[in-house]
Amino acid sequence: MTIPARVLIIAGSDSGGGAGIQADIKTVTMLGGYAMTAITALTAQNTIGVQRVMPVPADMVVAQIDSVVRDIGVDAIKIGMIGSAEVANAVADYLSSPSFAHLLSSSRKRGPISQPESHEQAPEMGARFDKSDDRLPIVFDPVMVATSGSVLADAATIAAFGRLMRVATLTTPNLPELEALGGEAAVLDSGSALLAKGGHATGAMVEDTLITPDGGVIFANPRIDTRHTHGTGCTLSSAIATGLGQGLPLDRAVERGIAFVRAAIVHAPGLGQGSGPMGHALGRAPFDEGER
Repeated sequence: MTIPARVLIIAGSDSGGGAGIQADIKTVTMLGGYAMTAITALTAQNTIGVQRVMPVPADMVVAQIDSVVRDIGVDAIKIGMIGSAEVANAVADYLSSPSFAHLLSSSRKRGPISQPESHEQAPEMGARFDKSDDRLPIVFDPVMVATSGSVLADAATIAAFGRLMRVATLTTPNLPELEALGGEAAVLDSGSALLAKGGHATGAMVEDTLITPDGGVIFANPRIDTRHTHGTGCTLSSAIATGLGQGLPLDRAVERGIAFVRAAIVHAPGLGQGSGPMGHALGRAPFDEGER
C-alpha cells in the first residue's frame, strides 16, 4: 500500500487561519502529504496583528510529538513558531534522543511513500544537494516576528534556536531573522543548510538563496505587488518539508515550495484589513465542479 508522506508540524496556532498550524496543514494537504501537529502556542491573531499569545507547556508539546510518532510515524518535520526557550530546548532534546531515533527507525518500515507529481513549470535542476546520511528531514523556520510586525520570540527563545538548527536539515530565515541568528556562517556551522529568503529586500526581483557546504543556488522571481502575504514563511517551510518527506532532493523541494507560495499569493481571497492570508486552495473547489 502506498501512503502519503507523513509531515509533523511543530508550530503555533493562528486563529486568523493565514499562518501557523492552519497554513501548514493547508499546504501539506495541497501538496499530497498527511499533516500532523504539535501545537506550541495559542495566539489570538488576525491580519492586523497578534493580540495575545499563550505558550503550551513544554511537556505537552513533547507529548504531542511522541504520540503521533509512536502510532502514525513521520517522514519529515517542520518546526515553526516555538513559543518559548523551554519548548525549544525540550523539542531539541526529544529530536536528539535515542528513543526518538528508535521510534523513527520503526516508523519508516510501514510502507512506501507516495511520490509528488511532476510540475511542468519547475523542472529538475542539476545540483541535488542530497544529504550524505539518512537523517529525518527537518525544516526549521525560525519565526521571530509575524508579517503584521508582532514579536513572536523573545531573546531567550532566539538564543535557544541554535539547538534547533543543529538538528535541522534546512533553516529558512528571512533577512532580519538571519541577522539575528548570527548570519550565514552561524547557520552553516550548525550543520544545517540555509535558505535565506529575500522577501524583505528591495527591488523588482525576489531572490531566495539556498546554501549548503557543497555550494548554492539563487531562485529569482518577479516581486508580486500585494499586501496579502500573511503566512508566506510558514507555507514555504511546510511545502519544503513535504517535498523532502516525499523524497525530493533539497533544491527541488525548495523550488516547488517557492512555486506553491507564489501561486497561493496570486489566489489570495482578499480577506482582512491588514496583511491578508493567501489562497492555499489555489482557487479550486472540486465539489463545486460536480466531482463526487
